[in-house]
Amino acid sequence: MSEHQRPVAAAVVVHGGRVLMVRRAVPEGELVWQFPAGKIEPGETPADAAVRETVEETGVVTRLARVIGERVHPATGRHITYLACSVERGDARIPSGDEVAEVRWVTLTELTDLVPHGLFEPVQRHVDAELDQQAGLISGASRDTSRKPRP
Repeated sequence: MSEHQRPVAAAVVVHGGRVLMVRRAVPEGELVWQFPAGKIEPGETPADAAVRETVEETGVVTRLARVIGERVHPATGRHITYLACSVERGDARIPSGDEVAEVRWVTLTELTDLVPHGLFEPVQRHVDAELDQQAGLISGASRDTSRKPRP
């Protein structure tokens, strides 16, 4: 399988009422801000790749919680698996490599601004549920859910 065709794993990390995002040093098409993600290495599971990429790109050590969903990404044409990951330890920081320009924990409002075309719908549902749970809200009753999920 060629380098471009290798599937990608993305870690969706919600912690302390915020979502972990990275800004690529070299944007991938329209993608400037995205979840920690990278190509799945031969012999690696999507979960292993998501955990590895998160620590490499952000310094945050995570563990798999569950698979959220998968699709062919409309901006890149790559097959991507989204995985919910929980924080084990570590502080978000810019790694020493040249792949990532910025790492941030963002609020839901900031996330909507950083991903203007909307999130993949299963990812949006996961983020909403996690933020509601972490805030102690009852099923989104106190939050605006009029964001633009992407099918």
